[in-house]
Amino acid sequence: MSNLPSDVAARSTPAWLSPVPIFFVLLWSTGFIVAKFGLPYAPPLTFLILRCAGVLVLLVPCVLIWRAPWPQAAGIGHIAVAGILLQAGYLAGVWCAIKLGMPAGLSALIVGMQPILTAAAAPLIGETVRPRQWLGLAFGLGGVALVVAAKINLVGLSALSIAFCVAALFSITVGTMYQKRFCPRFDLRTGSVIQFTATMLLLLPAAVLFEDFDLGLKTVAWTPNFIGALLWSVLALSIGAIFLLFKLLRRSDATQVTSLLYLTPPTTAVMAWMAFGEAFSLLGILGMVLAVIGVVFVVKK
Repeated sequence: MSNLPSDVAARSTPAWLSPVPIFFVLLWSTGFIVAKFGLPYAPPLTFLILRCAGVLVLLVPCVLIWRAPWPQAAGIGHIAVAGILLQAGYLAGVWCAIKLGMPAGLSALIVGMQPILTAAAAPLIGETVRPRQWLGLAFGLGGVALVVAAKINLVGLSALSIAFCVAALFSITVGTMYQKRFCPRFDLRTGSVIQFTATMLLLLPAAVLFEDFDLGLKTVAWTPNFIGALLWSVLALSIGAIFLLFKLLRRSDATQVTSLLYLTPPTTAVMAWMAFGEAFSLLGILGMVLAVIGVVFVVKK
């Protein structure tokens, strides 16, 4: 039986009117909060390896119990490459940059360039960015800059931390485009197992070489804060947010999906204000409004 009717039905439902983008932004925005809780107690690569291991412990039994379908050999390779770019390249880059002293606000601003880069590369995957969307992308970037402006501190900033953050920016941008182009549809359960396995295998040698990785027995302080950050990273970020990201990429253009990341720094700023009492300025509020306007310009049909 053809799948055309269900596909047409899925496409006829406006993705931006569903709760999925809202939940995605809320979950994705907790990433920097988790970093603030977790990084003081573990090296960044070790934390990410434990995060990948936690995801696999949960997902592998689900795959076996429900007999989730595996992709063909060529598909496995594409899914693994996309996962390495989206998980290993992006997360390791951002977390290492923050560990080396990169302010979270500045790292958010650098990574916030992703929607612009994605829009510039959109023709490579057959997508067209309209003039109104370009205006929205500019508004969104300006809004992000205003939100993080008061939090940017250049004291102690190193070239290596900047390099890690820029590498993370290009990694998540290329990863998003690669997945949209070569593996836009796959079973999320088996696909995630492939991606997190590939990520863990790639990060493991680096962790052994640079962090004396020992399964967290000596290099990790297993405090309540760290355990909470790890559990949230596994459940809410690596499973929840990533599944929602893949769902959005299936239903909408890459430019529309990545424009949602403009809402991440404002949302994170609100969370940091609620959790840590960080200052919240009038300039930041203006930036939030500008970022929301920008996203509306990009996603509105």
